Amino acid sequence: MPADRLHLVRHGEVHNPRRVLYGRLPGFGLSVDGRRMARQAAEYVHGLERPVSALVVSPLQRTRESAEPFVELFGIEPFIDDRVIEPTNVFEGRRMKQALANPLNWRHLSRPAVPSWGEPYENIVARMTAAMADAWERVDGGDVVVVSHQLPIWVTHLALSHQPTRHDPRKRRCALSSVTSFERRDGADGSKRWVEVAYAEPAATAGAVDVGAV
Repeated sequence: MPADRLHLVRHGEVHNPRRVLYGRLPGFGLSVDGRRMARQAAEYVHGLERPVSALVVSPLQRTRESAEPFVELFGIEPFIDDRVIEPTNVFEGRRMKQALANPLNWRHLSRPAVPSWGEPYENIVARMTAAMADAWERVDGGDVVVVSHQLPIWVTHLALSHQPTRHDPRKRRCALSSVTSFERRDGADGSKRWVEVAYAEPAATAGAVDVGAV
């Protein structure tokens, strides 16, 4: 039998003193508070008292570090999956306000529904849902935890909720170390569909720096 529930977990706060958009750049690990947040997310999932059979993790440093408490609490090894990684974007390494102050960068904002500044939302949803489906079928019961990033989690939520993926990045419901949970259920036509069953923000994030994603 496949999994019972799948949890998309965002990483904790990143050490980012320059407050740049770090994207896929190397060297951006968790801050001290970020490690605490990751621990709180893992403790929340552990507190659900549901067995966790698999841990899928983005290859970036901040997600691998955020997965460490899950390894400790559940005694499972992470499976690194490139499909749940942060999307690419042209503003990596810059501060957003400074980048937008340059008229030469305005062309990257011409098609926000795509978006024109980075990986198309359609591609992100396709790779995320493919990774989710593979992880769901790979286990014999229990839950699956996927440690990923804000944008992939949010556009996946939008797509699976049948909402437009175009959105205002400032209004994403995907806090640091948040947990968005799904189940795979039978649809009216007999096909399987993802249904969001819970969203939680178990980590204390007051005062956190959260400016790294486009």
